[in-house]
Amino acid sequence: MCLTGVDYFSTLGYQPGIAALAAGALAPLATLILVLVTLFGALPMYRRVAQESPHGDGSLSMLERLLTYWPSKLLVLSLLGFVATGFVITITLSAADASAHMLENPFLRSALEGRQVVVTLALILALALVFLKGFKEAIGLAVVLVIAYLTLSAVVIGRGALEVLTHPETVTSWTDAISLEYSSPLAVLVAALVVFPRLALGLSGFETGVVVMPLIQGDPTDTAARPAGRIRGARRLLTTAALIMSAMLIGSSLVTTLLIPAAQFEPGGEANGRALAYLAHEMLGDGFGTAYDAATIGILWFAGASALAGLLNIIPRYLPRYGMAPDWARSTRPLVLVFFVICVVVTLVFRADVDAQAGAYATGVLALMTSAAIAVFLTELRRGHRGTAAFFAVVSAIFVYTILVTVIGDPEGLWIALVFVALIITFSVVSRISRSTELRVPDVAFDAAAEAFLEGAARWPQPLRIIANKLDDGDDAEYREKALEVRVDNHLPDGEQALFLEVVVPDASEFTSTVHVTFTQIGAHPVLRAEGPSVPNALAAVLLKLSHTMPEAPHAYFEWSERAPAQNMLRFLLAGEGDIPPLTHEILRRSVPDARQRPQIHVGG
Repeated sequence: MCLTGVDYFSTLGYQPGIAALAAGALAPLATLILVLVTLFGALPMYRRVAQESPHGDGSLSMLERLLTYWPSKLLVLSLLGFVATGFVITITLSAADASAHMLENPFLRSALEGRQVVVTLALILALALVFLKGFKEAIGLAVVLVIAYLTLSAVVIGRGALEVLTHPETVTSWTDAISLEYSSPLAVLVAALVVFPRLALGLSGFETGVVVMPLIQGDPTDTAARPAGRIRGARRLLTTAALIMSAMLIGSSLVTTLLIPAAQFEPGGEANGRALAYLAHEMLGDGFGTAYDAATIGILWFAGASALAGLLNIIPRYLPRYGMAPDWARSTRPLVLVFFVICVVVTLVFRADVDAQAGAYATGVLALMTSAAIAVFLTELRRGHRGTAAFFAVVSAIFVYTILVTVIGDPEGLWIALVFVALIITFSVVSRISRSTELRVPDVAFDAAAEAFLEGAARWPQPLRIIANKLDDGDDAEYREKALEVRVDNHLPDGEQALFLEVVVPDASEFTSTVHVTFTQIGAHPVLRAEGPSVPNALAAVLLKLSHTMPEAPHAYFEWSERAPAQNMLRFLLAGEGDIPPLTHEILRRSVPDARQRPQIHVGG
């Protein structure tokens, strides 16, 4: 919970100030609406996500299962762009706010004045070094920071509440200000509903909470298919974090709105981006205020740990599996370096400005939460749970409204997210193309009939002759005609025994999968039928498997394609087909450098 909490709870460092800046005197009421959405919308929704995706896939896996083939992959890639936006901006915004707290501290102000960008970059570098050192150290540090920060924040909020109770005129001034601006309670409610989406930063911890689920130990009886203990632990984590954060959000919004002059929230004001820290110095002195600054700086700096942990967990689960990232993207340290460079660029672009990054942060967070709400709604609807589906339809509508208001009010955040989406899709396509001729088959599995047949085929005259065929009618006439064409085109004597090999591609969007091979006899023609991620890959994998089980490497016979090369390449990338002979040969060539040990490819026609 603390690893998630360094992101979730750290928003208290800037949330009250942003709320006051966005909503003015309505900030506590807008925050109350945010808390209601948290407890009665986001929390039930993510408790459901935890049950459906207990292995750290988050809500993306639910949407992935609702669609198939390339639409599923493109949707996930697009949402990964918003994941990257939310998590990367979490790192840069939190580090920028930590540096703002350092620059406003009376003991550091003179030494660090004008150096916010440098300080922010130094904090991001320190975070990267922690993850390069080891993940266990990161979790231990998160526990210390969260406990210290929540304790000191509770003291500040408690002291502020006492100040309000002993000076009731602050409440009167606040209610008078609202009454002067709004004519009725209904007008107040409508205005609070309009501005509450701008407080959406307070919802940031839920997606991270389900992404880090693999770190939850669970019960000894947990299985991969049903980790009941892990799911129960994740739900407890989400509920506990949401309750703590809800109490802190309401308390902090009330005391900061009632006790801090509105001018101090404006850019350049002493409370801008650091409202609770401002109160800590004002009410408890610079000694306590400095201690609170230290705790705030620590948790804001380390808020990036939660986001970085989420990125390191979720990116390797999708991109390498789609063939849309190199295999090294499964490794932690190279990814840490990649994200460090991205964060440096974002920090330089935004000049470490907290307010400038808030829109992009909210857009990324809300896009994920909206997609999660829709995924839960569609899942419940598909399963026929009408009552639950109706509830999550309302939740989905709330989040759709929230993100629309956010995007309309601050379209820059959407553009930044779309830049991340475009970058991910572009690099994914380039990676998929560059890896297209890899042998991406982890194993070839023959059924019992195929194994029995091949055991006998090992006693045939070698090498084994294999005719590649695209299944059409599947009758004796098809195989008789195909055999005749191949023998004529390749000058293969009639007496040579031959085996047909066919490939079916169930889902060409999958990059890697085990090839399953079955055997059937059509008249006098023995046929092996395989299922794989692409026709050339499945053919190459079966030929390589046979080269290890037969006395000699087999020879395979093909016909030339009648389509244009560009058309064939597109068909290969999208449908797993294309110009089969040269692609199969290239996969074999890359897999077996020694041509004498490689299965031989013959093309005629």
